Amino acid sequence: MNGPTPAELQVLIAGLSGVAEEVGAVLQRSAFSPNIKERADCSAAVFTPDGQLLAQAEHIPVHLGSMPASVSAVIGAVGDQLGPGDQAIVNDPFAGGTHLNDVTVVAPCFDGDRLIGWVANRAHHADLGGAAPGSLPADATEIHQEGLRIPPMRLTSEVRALLLAASRTPWERAGDLDAQVGANVVGVARLARFADAPVGAVLAYGERRCQAVLRAAPQGRWSASDRLDSTGPGVDQQHPATLCCEVTIDHGDRDGPTITFDFTGTDPQRSGNTNAVRAVTESAVAYVVRSVLDPTLPANAGVMRPVRVVTAEGSVVDARFPVAVGAGNVEVSQRVVDVCCRALAEVLRGQVPAASQGTMNNLLIGGPGVGSGPGGEAEPWVYYETVGGGQGGRPPRPGDRSRTPLPGQSGIHTAMTNTDQVDYRSAEPRPGQSGIHTAMTNTRNTPIEALERAFPLRVLRYRLRRGSGGAGWSAGGEGIERDLQVLEDATVSLITERRVSQPWGLAGGEPGAIGENWLLPAGDEAQAERLPDKCTIQLKAGDVLRMLTPGGGGWGMPTS
Repeated sequence: MNGPTPAELQVLIAGLSGVAEEVGAVLQRSAFSPNIKERADCSAAVFTPDGQLLAQAEHIPVHLGSMPASVSAVIGAVGDQLGPGDQAIVNDPFAGGTHLNDVTVVAPCFDGDRLIGWVANRAHHADLGGAAPGSLPADATEIHQEGLRIPPMRLTSEVRALLLAASRTPWERAGDLDAQVGANVVGVARLARFADAPVGAVLAYGERRCQAVLRAAPQGRWSASDRLDSTGPGVDQQHPATLCCEVTIDHGDRDGPTITFDFTGTDPQRSGNTNAVRAVTESAVAYVVRSVLDPTLPANAGVMRPVRVVTAEGSVVDARFPVAVGAGNVEVSQRVVDVCCRALAEVLRGQVPAASQGTMNNLLIGGPGVGSGPGGEAEPWVYYETVGGGQGGRPPRPGDRSRTPLPGQSGIHTAMTNTDQVDYRSAEPRPGQSGIHTAMTNTRNTPIEALERAFPLRVLRYRLRRGSGGAGWSAGGEGIERDLQVLEDATVSLITERRVSQPWGLAGGEPGAIGENWLLPAGDEAQAERLPDKCTIQLKAGDVLRMLTPGGGGWGMPTS
């Protein structure tokens, strides 16, 4: 038998992706917390018996790219102990996880006694203990301060009870964890229908597609650097950290082409929580490969076979235990994307957009509650969200390029592309989108109605931040302005970036505006106090937290 035909292969890939999509849909619809139900801060995927990514839903890039490491950790630790109906759990960043809030639940799928694959989902739990509500204290220096750390193990009633006991909001954790388990039950039933499917052909197809893209790209080596504004709120942490990336494309010979992302030269891990484990860095690279080289590449382990990632252990992009890593997942991942894209922009000119906002604008807020329980007792509450911003301006579509230089614009053309020139007289600008989540996050903005119904919070202002996108032929997208008032005393943690460094423009475009964080005591503009990029502070009832998120960089020579 020669394997599936191209049509049969596409049907198989679509079917496997549908399994992951259904797992995600069940999880979102049955979850308890607004963070999962409304923001969709969760992801799902299916894997081969040996833990290779087979298909995924279009969920959160930083979840999905690192999930294979969690599944591999589960297989290595307890894989032989799991039978039909069993599930495993892990959130340890040093065992394939991202940060402690992201809890991964993994279930084996059997056809009789034969293991045919794995179903996994990952969800961000709003609180798993730690030094501050939300389990992402901005001033953490060790992972022990960030909450409960779970190594790969069977998910039993005892483990479930331990997780609930560690959280400030155990009833919410119970609902979210049960939703994860139930979603995997559905996924296992669906994946069982593919017991005899030629899944090896799916991975081989992904590898061939990636190799074809690399063969069409120029050979060479290109490098770039970027920076994180800080690694924490402390005086010794309020200094930038540098990320370096060298990208090498080698067409090879008998073994086929490869692309290498080498982060040698990146700063060592720092005191603070802005450190990423290697799984997070690999997930950012996977995102860049698919989004920049060819967005139509399938999402499976085969695509990553020609990809090499080089990191130095103990660096900001390959952190070692016991350093804090909470912000590595949400902020370092964004900067890894930026630095990889900037390096590729040197060779794939006219294909790479300008930098997007480059941060998730993390807000964690919680309080003890004031007589809100069913019996009038205090009921603690915790809320987590990320806030959208501007997407980078985008280059023209391939059909809008001309191989004939245009009179009077040759200087612009040579800065734009390798061989193609942009016909500005007929091409249509592609400005960045405004007020959206970009790069390594794919969550939604929390609806105001859901937010105010669930928590003692009030949204006073929520609009686009006009003028924050960088100027260019394709302007950068606008950030967001939002004023959030607390109705009860609360603890707030802010973990943000691009408050000092600007999202860069490309091909002559201008950078986007930096973000800003402000505290307005009792809502008084006259007392407004600018907050640092990362901090954990106490708010009184009536205080207002104002966040202005960054705009995206512009692409191409400004038109004015």
